[in-house]
Amino acid sequence: MPMKISVKVITHAKKSEVVSDDVDLFGARILRIKISQPPEDGKANKALIELIAEYLNVKKNTITIIAGEKSTHKIIEIK
Repeated sequence: MPMKISVKVITHAKKSEVVSDDVDLFGARILRIKISQPPEDGKANKALIELIAEYLNVKKNTITIIAGEKSTHKIIEIK
């Protein structure tokens, strides 16, 4: 069953890192992530997927951005 995670992205950070990994009142997982890549030409999204894959120990090709491709608030799906 695919897992959906809400992600808040902060770009232009000094280093890429997961800042927080929380659960909201409804049990949904929320990640706050800093990305050092600029949000142009999909660089930040690519770096985000790589960081999440490493953090959750899953393959990059199992992660898809299903909402918020051009927003700082995204929803990702992990298959």
